[in-house]
Amino acid sequence: MSESTSLRIGTRGSPLALAQAHEVQARLMAAHPDLAHPGAISIVVIKTTGDMVLDRTLAELGGKGLFTKEIDEAQLAGTIDLAVHSMKDVPTVLPDGLCLPCILEREDTRDAFLSLKAVGLSDLPPGAVVGTASLRRGAQILYRRPDLRVEPLRGNVQTRLRKLEEGVVDATLLAMAGLRRLGLADRVASALSTEDMLPAVAQGAIGITCRSEDHAALARLAPLDHAESHIRVLAERAFLGVLDGSCRTPIAGLAELEGE
Repeated sequence: MSESTSLRIGTRGSPLALAQAHEVQARLMAAHPDLAHPGAISIVVIKTTGDMVLDRTLAELGGKGLFTKEIDEAQLAGTIDLAVHSMKDVPTVLPDGLCLPCILEREDTRDAFLSLKAVGLSDLPPGAVVGTASLRRGAQILYRRPDLRVEPLRGNVQTRLRKLEEGVVDATLLAMAGLRRLGLADRVASALSTEDMLPAVAQGAIGITCRSEDHAALARLAPLDHAESHIRVLAERAFLGVLDGSCRTPIAGLAELEGE
């Protein structure tokens, strides 16, 4: 892209993904007055494998990039300029030709406990069903409460909330950051401390990728990058990369900065 052309932002089509893309759009418009007019920044919805295949768990689907592969391909083909991602979904190694120059200021890293029957995990009766597709969450739930049942629960935030209301599960866990971005924080029974439920690597962080040689896009993104969040996310992703983590591995991690 050139400085004079409009920007095309690629994103998944879930309500949360669109909310994040619109947040990036608003920040770009605020940082660059020449983009603050209708049509200057368009949002392009791209379906990913993880969105299309809902009858299997993420572990069963296997591999990496379940929520990014098709977006990466569109970016490399030049049909979009930027891509907005939940960083916990982004593989630790990006495809050749793409880079990650921007991490927005990180939101709440905690997991939220949602239930119509209990305030927290400790309040659930033995045998209660907790729905989650996350091996990380499932492993930590059963470590704390081996008397509970963990069942797969996939779909976007709204789908999982509906299944909770229908009584398919007794409780579920979702990222606090995503619920806040959707204006659904009032649905949370409690926020679990990171000591009780260590979050996914890069949870709560929004990242923006672009083509490595797209200097105009790099210049547009520079004012949006939050240095502290970027350092923390890179540290967590390095940890995950060493362990070769994927949707098949229950890995959690949280980096904190100390001192200057």
